[in-house]
Amino acid sequence: MWRTSVFESSGSRTDLKQQIFVSLFCVCLFQEENIEYYNSKAEMDYVSTSLSIFVYDPNFKNHVNYSHTAVQIPTDIYKGAPVILNELNWTQALERVFIENSRDDPSLLWQAFGSATGVTRYYPAAPWRAPDKIDLYDVRRRPWYIQGASSPKDMVILVDVSGSVSGLTLKLIKASVMEMLDTLSDDDYVNVARFNEKAEAVVPCFKHLVQANVRNKKIFKEAVQQMQAKGTTDYKSGFHFAFNQLLNTNVPRANCNKIIMLFTDGGEDRAQDIFEQYNWPNKTVRVFTFSVGQHNYDVTPLQWIACANKGYYFEIRSICAIRINTQEYLDVLGRPMVLAGRSAKQVQWTNVYQDALGLGLVVTGTMPVFNLTVDGNSQNQLILGVMGVDVHLDELKRLTPQYKLGANGYIFAIDPNGYVLMHPNLQPRVRLRFFIRSIRNHSTITLICIRRQMIDGRSGEMTIKTLIKSMDERYIDEVTRMYSWTAINDTDYSLGLVLPPYSEYYIQADLSDVMLQLQCECMVILSLSLSMYREYCKRLQMAENNTQFLADFLSLMVEISPESEDYQSRQSLVIYWIKWIEMLIRNLCRYGFLALFASTNGGVTRVYPNIAAESWDEDPEPLNSNFYRRTLDNKGYIFRAPTRTCESSSEPNNNPIICVSSCPRLSQVGLFFGEVDPYLMFALYNNSIYARHQTFQYQSACEPMASSHTGAAHRGFYVVRTD
Repeated sequence: MWRTSVFESSGSRTDLKQQIFVSLFCVCLFQEENIEYYNSKAEMDYVSTSLSIFVYDPNFKNHVNYSHTAVQIPTDIYKGAPVILNELNWTQALERVFIENSRDDPSLLWQAFGSATGVTRYYPAAPWRAPDKIDLYDVRRRPWYIQGASSPKDMVILVDVSGSVSGLTLKLIKASVMEMLDTLSDDDYVNVARFNEKAEAVVPCFKHLVQANVRNKKIFKEAVQQMQAKGTTDYKSGFHFAFNQLLNTNVPRANCNKIIMLFTDGGEDRAQDIFEQYNWPNKTVRVFTFSVGQHNYDVTPLQWIACANKGYYFEIRSICAIRINTQEYLDVLGRPMVLAGRSAKQVQWTNVYQDALGLGLVVTGTMPVFNLTVDGNSQNQLILGVMGVDVHLDELKRLTPQYKLGANGYIFAIDPNGYVLMHPNLQPRVRLRFFIRSIRNHSTITLICIRRQMIDGRSGEMTIKTLIKSMDERYIDEVTRMYSWTAINDTDYSLGLVLPPYSEYYIQADLSDVMLQLQCECMVILSLSLSMYREYCKRLQMAENNTQFLADFLSLMVEISPESEDYQSRQSLVIYWIKWIEMLIRNLCRYGFLALFASTNGGVTRVYPNIAAESWDEDPEPLNSNFYRRTLDNKGYIFRAPTRTCESSSEPNNNPIICVSSCPRLSQVGLFFGEVDPYLMFALYNNSIYARHQTFQYQSACEPMASSHTGAAHRGFYVVRTD
C-alpha cells in the first residue's frame, strides 16, 4: 500500500484540472467593454476594497485573497494590446472554477493558467514578489509551462561564426542562443555547434546530445560567450554536423521532436542536397532559421530552408526582439498535440522546481489547453496555454509520517530523469541523482541497476549492506537496509522505501479500553515525561482555547474506535512499557545511577528523576535523536563521555573516539583518536583494526568570492601585518 499512497491524492487534482479544461472549450471573443482584473504587479494601496484585503496563509507562505484571481503580465508585453485584453476577458471565467475547486479540496495550493501570449492568471490572488532587479518573469519560460506545452525535444543549435557576423550581430546571436537554451527543460537534449568553413561543438567534450539540465546549460552559455567570428559561411558543414547528431541512436536522447535552430546573418546557399540526403521526403527534423542583426542580405534562402523542413522563419533585429522570437517555436511544436486530440490531453507531472511566489520546492500537475474551434474547413492548431496545480514537497512527506517508518526508515522519490524529489538528506534548492547520496558503499553495478529500474518505472527489492553516517556526522556504522521501489500510479515518478530489518514488522496491540490505559497516576509522581507534537489524529484540529480543544477531543474519542482509520497512533502500547519502566526505576536506584531515561517510537521520552530532565539537551522527538538511531543499529551498549560530545560502543569495531582518559588534559576527551595520537591510530589502521572509507559531500556549495574591485578611489592608508 505504501507504494502508491503518496500520490493517491493526485487523482482528485486530475479531475479538477479536467473540469478546468472543459470550461476552456468555449473561447470567449473580445468585446469592447471595460475589463476588470487584479494586476498583481500594481502598487498596493490597502484600501477597503475586497481586492485589497489580503490575509496571511501559512500554507502559501504569503498574503492571499480567496475571493479573486490575480493576473501577472510580463514586463516586456503591453497590457493594453487587443490580444492581451482578449486573454484577460475570456480567462475571467476561470476565477469561478478555481474557487469551486478550492472549496471541493481545501488542500489545493496555487492554481494557475499560463497563456501562450504570456498572461498568467492564478488563484488565490497574491501580490507579485518582484525581484531586486528587473522583473523578467515570463510564464512561457517556466518549467511547468515548457513541460506542459510541448513534447520532449532533441535540439541542435547551429551558430554562424563567419567573419560577416562580427560586432553587434555576434553579440545578438550569443544572447539569442542563451535565451534559446532557457526554453529547454530537463526532459530535453541539446548540443550547440559553431560553423564557418567547418562545424564543431562549442564544448569539445560534448560529442553528442546531452541533457538540458542546469549544469549543462551553464557550460554551454560559458562556451558561447567565448565564440569569435572569422572565416566564411558554409551551411552544408553546419547541417551535416546537426543531422549526424540527431540521427545518432546510440546515445541517450528524448526520441520525440527533432529540431535544428540556425542563427545567422544570412547567406545565398540553401543546402538542398543535405536535406535530400538526411531529411526528405519524411521531414522528421524541423529546421527553424533566425536572421539576426541589421543587414541587407537576401533572407529568401533562410525562409525557404524553414518552410521546406516544417519549420519557421524569425527575424531578430535588436535585443528587444530576442525573448519573444526565441520562444515562438513552442507554438509550432504544440500543433501536433492539438491535432492528436484527446490522447494528448493528459496530466503531466513536472520535475521539482522553485516556486516563483515563495512556496518553496514544488511539483506541478499540468495539462495543455487547446483551441478547438474550426477555421473554415480546417482544424485550429493553436495551443491556448497550460493549466497547472502545485503540490508542495512537504505535502508529499506528510502522506507517510516518519513514526510509521521508524527511526531509521525513510522514503524517497525520483523523477524520470533520476533527480530526487524528496529524501531526508536532501538540502533545500539542491537536486542530486539519488544514488550518489543515499547508497554509499556498494558496487556501481548495483547503483546503476536500481536507478535504471526506477527510471523505467519497474518494481523491485534489494537488501544491501551499507555505511550510515550519524546525524552529527561523527560516527559511521555498517548496517543492513532493505530497498524497495515501484512506480507511482498516473505519474512519471518512482517511489522508494528504505527499512532496517527491525522495522519490517510492527506490534499491533489490543486497545479496546484506551481511556483506562491513560490513567497511570504513578507516572506523574516519579518522573517527568517529554513528548513531541505529532499529528496522530487527522480529524482533531487545534482550537483557540484549551476548553474548546478538550471538548473536541472528548467528542472525537466517543465517535471513533481504536480500529478506526482516524486513530493513527498504534504506538500506544508504549504506555505498558513506560509503566514497566517505572517499576524498574525503583529497583535500579540502589545502584547509584544519576538518572535513567526511556525513549519510544511513539514520541514519548521519560526521564527519572525530574531534575535530570531540566538538563535534557537531546531532540524531543526520539526519531530525530542521534542516540536513539544509533542504539537501534548497534547491538552493544553506547556510552556518552562527560563532554556530551563523545559516544562509543562496546562493539570492537566502533569508531575511535576517546571516552575515558588518564591524561590530565581532559580537553582531549571526545576528540578523534587520530588527532590525539596519529601514530598509534595509523598503526591500528595498518593492522586492519580500523578501515578507511572516503566520502564526498555532493551538496556543498562554495562561498561566493568577494570582488577585488571594492572601489575606484585610491586608498588613503594600508594595514600591514607584522609578527
